[in-house]
Amino acid sequence: MSSAFLSKSIIIIGPAHPLRGGLASYNERLAREFMQQGHKVSIYTFSLQYPGFLFPGTTQFSTEPAPVDINIHVRINSVNPLNWLSVGKELKKLQPDLIVVRYWLPFMGPCLGFILRIVKQNKHSKIVCIADNIIPHEKRFGDKPFTKYFVKPVDAFITMSEKVLGDLAQFAPTKPARFVAHPLYDNFGEKISIEEARKYLGIALDEKILLFFGFIRKYKGLDILLDAMKILKDDNNKLNSSNYPPEQGPDLLSGGDEGKLLIAGEFYEDRKPYDEQIERLSIKDSLILKTEFIADSEVKYYLCAADLVVQPYRSATQSGVTPLAYHFEKPMIVTNVGGLPSLVPDDKVGLIAAPNAESIAAKIQEYFQKGAAHFLPHLIEEKKKYSWSKMVQTIFEVAGL
Repeated sequence: MSSAFLSKSIIIIGPAHPLRGGLASYNERLAREFMQQGHKVSIYTFSLQYPGFLFPGTTQFSTEPAPVDINIHVRINSVNPLNWLSVGKELKKLQPDLIVVRYWLPFMGPCLGFILRIVKQNKHSKIVCIADNIIPHEKRFGDKPFTKYFVKPVDAFITMSEKVLGDLAQFAPTKPARFVAHPLYDNFGEKISIEEARKYLGIALDEKILLFFGFIRKYKGLDILLDAMKILKDDNNKLNSSNYPPEQGPDLLSGGDEGKLLIAGEFYEDRKPYDEQIERLSIKDSLILKTEFIADSEVKYYLCAADLVVQPYRSATQSGVTPLAYHFEKPMIVTNVGGLPSLVPDDKVGLIAAPNAESIAAKIQEYFQKGAAHFLPHLIEEKKKYSWSKMVQTIFEVAGL
């Protein structure tokens, strides 16, 4: 039997409860996969992840109960070098066979790089980084030196997009690195009926619902999608005012209405420009605004209430929304930026648009003309590729365990 199938002691370093968000959900789900395969796992998370002035949301902490099946140590202070020394010595002494560390922001480079350098002194622990981003979406002072400092003690890397794999070559060209697609988020519950989901959210069954899901930041292109909604609304108004029968008109969403955009997620930047844009475009009646953090226990309602998930990103490496859509079997429209198109086969799982309002509006129109039945068989087949067991297997392979 390969040593990869012998029980290992594993520590995951990264966000976990009581912190909230996609990274925490991912790390907890990964820990469960390791445990399911017979390994001993714990997570070392942050007692202070971001100083308050760097955090754009309302709170960093979850309102959900703590997982009872995962050993989580709330230990790391991202800005206190004395803490880094203490945590590094603790992990060095524990001598885990494997440390899996998340890297998503250069700000974390000094903290994590320092801790890992101390761990490496035990000459036993293998360190594998799951790199969400190497070059951040929003550039800041210190990005390159912080990342260079971080990568040095890491033995191998996993990326969840081809783009990040390419970016990584600038910093660690000789270290083992593999691309593995983001596994499905299957820890938010099973798919429920559209009737149940819409009843919970108070959305009418006869509405056509587009979903923008997740934190609202400039690079995610919500403003582009709002412009697209204006195009759809104006075209629908032209159709409704036409003297031609519907079958002779451009029947935009195969039902004579532009649909509604459900925006579900917290603003991670100033919301004022978005409110002003909505007012200027006169599209408020085409929107359903749920602009607060969506708790894990409520995620299924938003995904299952939607007809279509739209990711109008200006730039991207990969997206945690894509595996969510796969899990809940919702077709997607994504823009042709970064790693998004490689995860959404065009005209099968969804449609690929250019990152502009006209293209996105046209693809929304095309989706509803073709209907969900065109996409669902391909989506159900494609989702089989995105397994947590494949992620774990690849981590062991690049670590040489």
